[in-house]
Amino acid sequence: MLARLRVLTVGNMYPPHHLGGYELMWRSAVAHLRDWGHEVRVLTTGYRAPGPDPTTPEDAGVFRELRWYWHDHAFPRLSSRELIALERHNSAALRRHVEDLRPDVVNWWAMGGMSLSLLEQAHRAGLPAAATVVDDWLLYGPEVDAWSRRSRRLRPLRTAIERLVGVPVRIELERSAKWLFASETLRRRVRAAGWEMRETTVAYPGIDQGLFRGAREPRADWGWRLLYCGRIDERKGIDTAIQGLAHMPGDTTLTVLGGGDEGHLAELRRLANRLGVADRVSFMRRPRSELPAAYAQADATLFPVRWEEPFGLVPLESMAMGTPVVATGRGGSGEYLRDGENCVLFDSEAGGGALAGAVRRLAGDVALRRRLHGDGLATAARFGAERFNRAVESLLKRAVGRSC
Repeated sequence: MLARLRVLTVGNMYPPHHLGGYELMWRSAVAHLRDWGHEVRVLTTGYRAPGPDPTTPEDAGVFRELRWYWHDHAFPRLSSRELIALERHNSAALRRHVEDLRPDVVNWWAMGGMSLSLLEQAHRAGLPAAATVVDDWLLYGPEVDAWSRRSRRLRPLRTAIERLVGVPVRIELERSAKWLFASETLRRRVRAAGWEMRETTVAYPGIDQGLFRGAREPRADWGWRLLYCGRIDERKGIDTAIQGLAHMPGDTTLTVLGGGDEGHLAELRRLANRLGVADRVSFMRRPRSELPAAYAQADATLFPVRWEEPFGLVPLESMAMGTPVVATGRGGSGEYLRDGENCVLFDSEAGGGALAGAVRRLAGDVALRRRLHGDGLATAARFGAERFNRAVESLLKRAVGRSC
């Protein structure tokens, strides 16, 4: 049997139109699958990100045809007619691509805010499937999927509704795919929520080690230049970083690189003004190709997340560039972050003062910075994108019953 697979891969955002690392992992996996000889077709939404990276052209084989429930960082309420139209549209799109490509396997990626009925539709069609889970969409997805949520209230009528609308109502995600989780933390949270997947595995995501390669020797000077890199999202703790500036020397600066929730961005600007540090905070976007230089120019990268982060690539990218990390160690990032070894940790509940204390600890200890530099490089070297992409390929092969 040939090892080559025909793969239909589905998710909500695909670069260059994206907001974070999950989507970049997806694109990396697709590129590697194609390099290894597999035929891959991407089915995603028509989402358009503001100011996409101009150095990243549109990939071949990407179909931006799906509709989703999310819009501008919210989930607007739909009328019954709008809801049925959205579900029927997505169902028809999936069916059309399945009939055209005749995939050996469907590979689900980020499905938050999407029609979860698509997983059931593929399962009922007898298609092998594998899901790559790198965020909490299994936890929040069923609540923001209006079709799934409303149909649960009409349990006695589900069969009649399915016949009338032509879209699955009874959705049993557990048996719809084999599952790969980005961290033990994420898998544990999904299980704690009551999901009982038949087959799961954990594979840590990795960074582009060709792009992120830093100086082999630590920098001796310290200039109070701090960096936050990532999605603009309330859960990321960017407000804690801004609050921390008020507890640090007046020449301390913070650069916030990323896009996302424009409403929260406005809140962050107001916070900086209220604290009198607005002239020390810069908000900007940069092409991904410029991120290595941004990390290298910073004295420390802040990762002040307050939620149970599913994993977290930013600390690894920073470590690979030789820049020390100050973080909370929440969620999946806590599976590789070690205080005083490859980072400095602080209590996320203690706010900006605790963050400032961690930065001051780093600034005042040259030996600590040297240790974090060496151990950080070693940590980043263990987390390459190639290994994660191989795990995705292995999962796909297992889903169709082929030898890995």
